[in-house]
Amino acid sequence: MPLTRDLKLAYGVVHRMWVSRRNRRNLVEADPSRLAPAPGTVRVAVYFADGPVNLYQIRQWYSPLAELNKTHPVAIVVRTPATMLALLAESPVPVVYARQVVDLEAFVASQPIAMTLYVNQNSRNFQMMRYGRMWHVFVNHGESDKMYMTTNQFKTYDYAFVAGDAAVERLSSKLWDYDLAKRAIPIGRPQADHFRGALPYTPDERTVVLYAPTWEGDRPSAAYGSIVSHGVPLVGALVATGRHRVIYRPHPRSGVVDPTYKAAHESIVAAIAAANAADPSAHHVYDDGPQLGWQLAAADVAITDISAMVYDRLATGRPLLVARPASPEADVDDNGYLGHAEWVTAQDASGIVAQVDRVLHDDESQARLAFWTRHHFGDTTPGSATERFEAAVQTLVDRWHQFEAVHPLKAGESSIDH
Repeated sequence: MPLTRDLKLAYGVVHRMWVSRRNRRNLVEADPSRLAPAPGTVRVAVYFADGPVNLYQIRQWYSPLAELNKTHPVAIVVRTPATMLALLAESPVPVVYARQVVDLEAFVASQPIAMTLYVNQNSRNFQMMRYGRMWHVFVNHGESDKMYMTTNQFKTYDYAFVAGDAAVERLSSKLWDYDLAKRAIPIGRPQADHFRGALPYTPDERTVVLYAPTWEGDRPSAAYGSIVSHGVPLVGALVATGRHRVIYRPHPRSGVVDPTYKAAHESIVAAIAAANAADPSAHHVYDDGPQLGWQLAAADVAITDISAMVYDRLATGRPLLVARPASPEADVDDNGYLGHAEWVTAQDASGIVAQVDRVLHDDESQARLAFWTRHHFGDTTPGSATERFEAAVQTLVDRWHQFEAVHPLKAGESSIDH
């Protein structure tokens, strides 16, 4: 009814206001200045205007940024109090809280920023991109064949750091009059050099299977999530064998749009808890923690939806299955890796055990995997992608110096005027 809807909307507005005020109060008590960089030190800014729900996008860059910070001082710029509270607790590099544009201007004016990196396409990116005298570089938060990876918004940035040959081919087929040779710089997947972390179980003879589905999406063409269509029978079959250990890591937004999707997610969590109660040695894991890396490194086989997780796993060169979207309206690009992936349909989900065994031992599957790993990420020797990432940063820092020498600031001018 209209009245009920209006009351819910009003409650939502009031609740959001209360949460915002609480976060601002907590932030004052936490003292955001304690992680702020000293003036005149930051060479690489990382701009993140999103709220906590999208923290996964910046978290996966923590380790590469911490490594980069050793040679090119880094600071993450945050625009919301809730996100700043989270980063105060976990960021490995300095963090700047710039809630208002005036705060952003003060930061830019006080630092010799050579470039700003962007991990997503938030519309508030433009509030940082208005500043000249620095390069604006899109680094994204993952590699995938989603529509998002060929958006015309790439043209907004001076440069884009991309994963490899597949990304260049993808962009060349979609973007008109875009100078890929100059503006797209392949770096591989530096995050994969830092896939580590303490295991929440003691390794044994069990085959470890990571199931990492994405959320349900907000439109039919992006309905890639498999929790409803695949997840319940898939997880049920694996926990029943006694020889598999399941790590269930759903997208943090799972169930935010569709209550049915949320219910299926909760059913999987309950199944994992029941299996652990029946056999404490199983140590199945429901993982909703902030750290991503150990799951990809520990799993003998990974099962993912069409998402960046496909390519995070592909970067390890280890066995991978992809859940084929049940929705016929989901946009699937079969031209690249997905045209050769090891698919799991909704009808096949209950037979997942046989498919896991196959990709572990089949020579043809292993050969296909090796080819597509190279095509997407180039050399995946540990440390190689980190070297390429840092070399790309150094190249742009050198280029910044070249342009700064030709266009020096005049007396009395500020960097925020350009």
